[in-house]
Amino acid sequence: MWSAVCLAIAVACGGGGKSGQPTSPAPAGGTSEPGATTNPGVPAPPAVVEPSAPVGHPREDLIPRAVLFGNPERGAPQISPDGKLVAFSAPADGVMNVFVAPIGDLGKAVQVTHDTNRPIRSYFWSWDGKWIVYFQDVGGDENFHAFRVGVDGKDALDLTPKPGAVARLHRHSPKHPGTLLLGLNDRDPKLHDVYEVDLATGKSKLVFQNPGYVGFVVDDDLKVRLAARLEPDGGQTYLAPGKDLADAKAWTTVQTFGFEDSANSGPSGFDATGKQYYLSDSRGRDTAGLFLVSTTTKKATLIADHPKADVGGVIKHPTTGKVRAVAFNRTRTEWKIVDRTIAKDLAALAKLDEGDLAVTSMTKADDVWIVAYSGDRRPARFWKWDRKKQKGTFLYAARPALESLPLARMTPEIIPARDGLELVSYLTLPVASDPDGDGRPGTAVPMVLLVHGGPWARDAWGFNPLAQLLANRGYAVLQVNYRGSTGFGKAFVNASTGQWGKKMHDDLLDAVAWATTNGITTADAVCIMGGSYGGYATLAGLTLTPKTFRCGVDIVGVSSIPTLLESVPPYWVPLLAMWKARVGDHTTPEGRAALLAVSPLTHAGKIERPLLIAHGANDPRVKRAESDQIVKTMTDKGLPVTYALFPDEGHGFARPENNGAFMALAEAFLSAHLGGSYQPMTEADFAGSTLQVLAGRAGIPGLPTSVGKPAK
Repeated sequence: MWSAVCLAIAVACGGGGKSGQPTSPAPAGGTSEPGATTNPGVPAPPAVVEPSAPVGHPREDLIPRAVLFGNPERGAPQISPDGKLVAFSAPADGVMNVFVAPIGDLGKAVQVTHDTNRPIRSYFWSWDGKWIVYFQDVGGDENFHAFRVGVDGKDALDLTPKPGAVARLHRHSPKHPGTLLLGLNDRDPKLHDVYEVDLATGKSKLVFQNPGYVGFVVDDDLKVRLAARLEPDGGQTYLAPGKDLADAKAWTTVQTFGFEDSANSGPSGFDATGKQYYLSDSRGRDTAGLFLVSTTTKKATLIADHPKADVGGVIKHPTTGKVRAVAFNRTRTEWKIVDRTIAKDLAALAKLDEGDLAVTSMTKADDVWIVAYSGDRRPARFWKWDRKKQKGTFLYAARPALESLPLARMTPEIIPARDGLELVSYLTLPVASDPDGDGRPGTAVPMVLLVHGGPWARDAWGFNPLAQLLANRGYAVLQVNYRGSTGFGKAFVNASTGQWGKKMHDDLLDAVAWATTNGITTADAVCIMGGSYGGYATLAGLTLTPKTFRCGVDIVGVSSIPTLLESVPPYWVPLLAMWKARVGDHTTPEGRAALLAVSPLTHAGKIERPLLIAHGANDPRVKRAESDQIVKTMTDKGLPVTYALFPDEGHGFARPENNGAFMALAEAFLSAHLGGSYQPMTEADFAGSTLQVLAGRAGIPGLPTSVGKPAK
């Protein structure tokens, strides 16, 4: 359920990358109050630099933005069920589309999708090998439709042709290779009914009219076995139906999770027998372990767990559904083997390439796997693994142009918060500043505090194009898994309850204090940057602690928590109980007042540092109004703000032309205020972008006069 309610965002879109899915003891004093500086004794940054020209240095030898943020050469491959073909994404006239090729001859690839505007980022094979199924929205509105197309590129069809409706995949089973079970909110925008869709004909049949559930667990026979109900206190109840789904009285409670366990607990699917299901469970413990539950005896057997990390990804058998290995990620991904039949494979795969590995697709016979590797200094590389021969065949690198370039190391760090919580963080340093690779610069460098979205998400080790761009320009990059980040146990998530702008913000301040104490940077040379919740954190940093950061870059951020919650998309409305429990209740006078107290819009007049804001006009999660309203307040008060709008984007920038345009603005802005290097901008850098600069053009030195003019 978390993927449906988080504000998480990957700003650098496109295949082949892994984004952040994410202190020395600080002074006593507890929670920060609005407008107060919680770093007493830290010198304030110098006065705002007037950006008539960057204070950094233009350089032609930098890694080009287009290499980091343009389309990958190829995206993630998916092997066909019979192992003869492979599907992958690749650019066609600048737009990522899906191609199908013989597994041994990618040169014979056939383009099967033909989107001319937005990249296709989610697709898979039908189990009968006849179709490619993919999901696509329009302009970032997240009203995703499900499509299918033949492996020869013919017979393309919209399977969910309902204007304004959002399709969700519930199950595609090897037992029913020609059928999908989809959720669709065409009847009631707030609720997803369950439909059975025939891939060959496109015909759909209503299976279950949803009376108010927020999610379903479906077995291999395409039967709804469990439904999730969100409770008023933020907890969750899972119920099982009787013989008739429509008989509401026959549904019985199977699992109940209180608020304290709801963040990292819940059923995750049945095996092929339908007689047992897998369950992530943190009840009676802190971290969620993986259990196997019998539907007849109700007995739960522990499969795997970790003392400091929740259960993460799994490797399942493609047809039996049996879990064979479980991933846990505290600082790096660790695989725990639970089925010894794949032990030999994983041992060999660990030596095949560098970085953290993931098995991304399998044949129906389970004899060939596609394996992806992602390292901190190497984007994704893909291999075909022959299990019988125990042999790997290299397929391709997603971004081969980066493999010979000087990319920076990402070092895991454990930073103590002021109340003792351990903040798993990641530090990326400019290559030249850390010649011995010990994760500490020879001398302090300017730093960008890069805050992940969610907040119920996390940063992770691996290739991160934004971190690489910033390090290449001369900045240290610190990514902090502040309280509320997921994967570190329920106590860590629950410590964020009611703490937007308070202890969650203190964690970021403590991380900055750690960086200054350890000689990473100086207190007057830190900028805060982030998307979605990270955008909120940026705005909070510049309003609640206005002297701490030298500048801020907010991407699709929240400026007022009450207006965010009043404008959620309709299919989030059933989830508002969770938001009220974890963030605050905007519907009561007391709750609304508390949320306004930590909303950046309330304190916008206190902003002292330069701010760059970017938003997608079609964002359904954090509406454009969140940026509009704080920009208006700032411009009315004559405060420094630059506002970039992308009319054809949503919650993040999917089109590489727009993503590259934004990165050009961001590095020029940072150079003006932190002094790093920058790649000079030309009109060609904005070709194909819909960028509109609605306020503060002067805040982006070097921006060509012909670029970013608002539409009349």
